[in-house]
Amino acid sequence: MANVTPEAVLTELQPIFEEVLDQPGLTVTRSSSSWNTPSWDSLAHIDLIEMSERHFGVKFALSELQDLKEVGDLVDLIVIKKADHNP
Repeated sequence: MANVTPEAVLTELQPIFEEVLDQPGLTVTRSSSSWNTPSWDSLAHIDLIEMSERHFGVKFALSELQDLKEVGDLVDLIVIKKADHNP
């Protein structure tokens, strides 16, 4: 996954969110969060993080996860992580 863009990451996150939240057709945007997305509870959050790490081949530090407030924050973190792995 060279030259990862935020748009590409968001597109690839879409099916992960649909599966974890059990909502086929769910539209996830950069401003989606647990506050405005049905079925996104603390257990789903753990699954979303784990599946995102596995899908993108990255690992998040606890301190990084504490700063995530909405999907856009996760997208940006993945882009940074992927860039660090592919200089």
